[in-house]
Amino acid sequence: MNYEKKKVLVVGMARSGVAAAQLLRASGAEVTVNDSKTEEELGQQLKPLEGLQLERCFGCPAMDLLEGKDCLVISPGIPDTAPFVVKAKEMGIYVIGELELAAQLSRGTLIAVTGTNGKTTTVSLLGEIFANSGKVTHVVGNIGYPFSLASLVSRKEDMIVCEVSSFQMETADTFHPHVALLTNITEDHLNRHGTMEVYTAMKMRMFKNQTASDYAVFNADDPGLEGLSKQVKSRVLFFSRKQEVKEGAFVRDGQIMIRMDGNEKKICGTDEVFIPGPHNLENALGAVCVAAAMNVPVPVIRHSLKTFRGVEHRIETVRELDGVEYINDSKGTNVDSTIKAVQTMSQPTVIILGGYDKHTSFDPLSREIINSPMIRHAVLIGETAGLIRNSLERVGFNHLTDAGSMREAVETARSLADKGWCVLLSPACASFDMFKDYEERGRVFKEIVRELK
Repeated sequence: MNYEKKKVLVVGMARSGVAAAQLLRASGAEVTVNDSKTEEELGQQLKPLEGLQLERCFGCPAMDLLEGKDCLVISPGIPDTAPFVVKAKEMGIYVIGELELAAQLSRGTLIAVTGTNGKTTTVSLLGEIFANSGKVTHVVGNIGYPFSLASLVSRKEDMIVCEVSSFQMETADTFHPHVALLTNITEDHLNRHGTMEVYTAMKMRMFKNQTASDYAVFNADDPGLEGLSKQVKSRVLFFSRKQEVKEGAFVRDGQIMIRMDGNEKKICGTDEVFIPGPHNLENALGAVCVAAAMNVPVPVIRHSLKTFRGVEHRIETVRELDGVEYINDSKGTNVDSTIKAVQTMSQPTVIILGGYDKHTSFDPLSREIINSPMIRHAVLIGETAGLIRNSLERVGFNHLTDAGSMREAVETARSLADKGWCVLLSPACASFDMFKDYEERGRVFKEIVRELK
């Protein structure tokens, strides 16, 4: 789409909104930026917009700014059911999100990854694989670096690896990745989407514009994805750590294999993958499928799997003190993600749980904890502490302590952990009740841990 001289309203001045405004101005649009916060409250967030010719409307409702606009760009945090969004559509205004805008204006080959868990690790690993193959690679999207910033500089020969959330898919229209990967689907974000059916439909929108010349990659081990591959028009690859697949990546006798067009190639041993845990083996297998679809040489894939160190806030070792290992898994923002962290633990562990309520059941996590030989105690924080306590007590797990802050949680966990144990922050919840986002929560945890003497 051509945005030159179009009158565009950008609502929400977090990272993606600010980046969208920059991209729109570079594309010749007449841009109005808006946020319910005042300019003083937004502070340094607006610094990238200094010197740009924009109409700035802060601390006022977006509803008052719709008249005369051709396009409305909303941040992922704004649902498409918000009254001003509904009104804009009624007025005939073209409504999109920052991800859709950036995809329309970018150059390069687009790879997209979505799913409940594993997205950030997988896109980061793919970024490393493509960079190691000699490609200029932009890792963008829900990972924290806005797609719009990459669209300002991307070239036709570049690779763009995009982490996609269900929120972003609500406002996707022409989004068309050449390779799209769905890691898994488990219960999450029902406070936004209402039902699992709607949540799954949002994830599947990523494949909507693909054709027979594109690739769709699915996790054959995830029951939540059963039947979904039949909905796509693209060529399907599967990955599995439990069974061999006809087309895609799998494990045979401890070796990661890729099979395409009847040809098999050995990548490396599962024990050579640096990042730990069965969930990370799944992430690696998904990345192998994508890399193979893009004709990345096997030695490059092998080297990347052996050297990739993982991502911050995902089963990240912070330090060892007095024989106790402290692990930051603040990115465990839902039940399934924390279940995977629990399954990774190989030493006795005190786990810190709790946070913002997304209206999901904690019972699957409670069953995993009671059956785990490693989880010895849980320290509970945040607004979901009571819900988690009730769920754990129902399955007979009673080694529980409440904490009023992250510092108190860490100090309590330290007092409970013996030499040879782990202290694991994996909250199974979002962070908005106590922190700006999971990254801030993880940083605070790490700061407190590093201050321990």
